[in-house]
Amino acid sequence: MRVAVTGLGCVTPIGNTVEAFRDAMYAGQSGIARLEGNFRGALSEDPGLRFNRVARVRDFDPASLAASVLMSSDRSAQFGIVAAQQAVLESDVFRRYDPANVAVITGCACGGRAADEDASRELYTRNARVPPTVILRTMASSAASHIATIHGVTGPVLNLSTACASGTHAIGMAFQMVRSGMASAALAGGNEAPLTFGFLRAWDSMRVVSPTGCRPFSADRDGMTLGEGAAMLVLEPLENALARGVRVYAEVVGFGMSADAHHVTQPQAAGAALAMERALLDTQQAGIEDGKSEIGYINAHGTGTLANDGIEAEAIHRALGKAAIRVPVGSTKSLTGHGIGAAGAIEALATVLALHEGRLPHTAGVTNVDPALNLDVLVEEPRPMSLQHPMALSNSLAFGGLNAVVAFRRLVP
Repeated sequence: MRVAVTGLGCVTPIGNTVEAFRDAMYAGQSGIARLEGNFRGALSEDPGLRFNRVARVRDFDPASLAASVLMSSDRSAQFGIVAAQQAVLESDVFRRYDPANVAVITGCACGGRAADEDASRELYTRNARVPPTVILRTMASSAASHIATIHGVTGPVLNLSTACASGTHAIGMAFQMVRSGMASAALAGGNEAPLTFGFLRAWDSMRVVSPTGCRPFSADRDGMTLGEGAAMLVLEPLENALARGVRVYAEVVGFGMSADAHHVTQPQAAGAALAMERALLDTQQAGIEDGKSEIGYINAHGTGTLANDGIEAEAIHRALGKAAIRVPVGSTKSLTGHGIGAAGAIEALATVLALHEGRLPHTAGVTNVDPALNLDVLVEEPRPMSLQHPMALSNSLAFGGLNAVVAFRRLVP
């Protein structure tokens, strides 16, 4: 069964609607900015960080959500709920499908960090009582549960927490459910709001965050930039989507997973390459005989760290062979920062829009590409996508060596 993407929704550092996200993406307008004000929970005005830039969602207003939802959800879940509402509204998915047969699969790695840190601070500094809603607000599965409740979904509903691959794993597993007939349609993506004092201090200790801003694949790259946000996709059988005349953004044509089984923080090219190879092999079920020859874009994990970008480049060469040097590669983390569990979903959104528009977003802030990578990195401005190469990969390579890759394709009759 062929699977289509028919609805999109997002809350991101570069736009809280799909239209705003798309416009900012193609304009190269980065959501990375200086930290503003003092962090709640900091013991002094100086948060004690080696970096001063993050990618924060701005002008987010959850006022449209019911009071009961606001009381029992953290900022992270609220991002996911609003993004899901946008995707559902666009696709009109519940007019066609029984909610009893629809799946909701989310990716969230950190849960409600703000609620957790607020309650812990009050507990440990004043021995204050902890409100019972803290449990509800800190659950990583909060968005999935709320989305299901709001839309009456009684089909498979779950959250995946696989660090930075969470959102990609969620989309990939939802794709498999729809393709196999386990679910008649699915709402899938990721959400995260981890930019709290404790979280930033913890990442600062790892010394992988850039003091200047994320520049993936750049010769002078010096680290990642932390971010937040959410993106949700509606997946349904292509045949049904075409029959009911809904917009089809792209097809999902493959999914691959792997584990490095090597090290918690040091990635290995062989594991990432295996996930890409498995995604390409999986495209045969969509009638694609040679996935390598169809690849026309890779939205890379591209964190901007010296190690990750080098390992991912090696993985691309391993997986694609001679085709690797002709495939345009970019990282939209240069605009959105690294949204942890939501990162893969936000990048899947960027990939789907690139296919639908036929235009590939460039990697912002990069002037000199690292020549050692031997890749065609998209820089300076967006580039038209080759009609001869209608497929794209969206890569997520997580801590713990957990890799997930989704293959998308422009709608080809």
